[in-house]
Amino acid sequence: VQLEESGGGLVQPGGSLRLACAASGRIVRPNVMGWYRQAPGKQRELVASMTSGGSTNYVDSSKGRFTISRDNAKNTVDLQMDSLKPEDTAVYYCNIKFTVYIIEGARDMEYWGEGTLVTVSA
Repeated sequence: VQLEESGGGLVQPGGSLRLACAASGRIVRPNVMGWYRQAPGKQRELVASMTSGGSTNYVDSSKGRFTISRDNAKNTVDLQMDSLKPEDTAVYYCNIKFTVYIIEGARDMEYWGEGTLVTVSA
């Protein structure tokens, strides 16, 4: 499975950006696609995720400002980020998780994109 991200860049505080991620390869449903971020000197954290069934999960700092959406047929997930703040500056990573069932039992699979840099600065 490969994940390809796009849409990062430099934006002023209060501005908007839209991140896009396309997954390719052998993708199993149900699955969870999401966005994580890692700021300099900090651990990677979940920003938002969405199941193939449509359930969403947002970190508190993104609620009300970020919106995650996905297209199951195209295996894509987008993150619309509005009212951006300097503290949103980070490398944003696309992620997909699903479980495969083999003779030996269930195996949890997880894949990451290479990341796209979002910089919020005046």
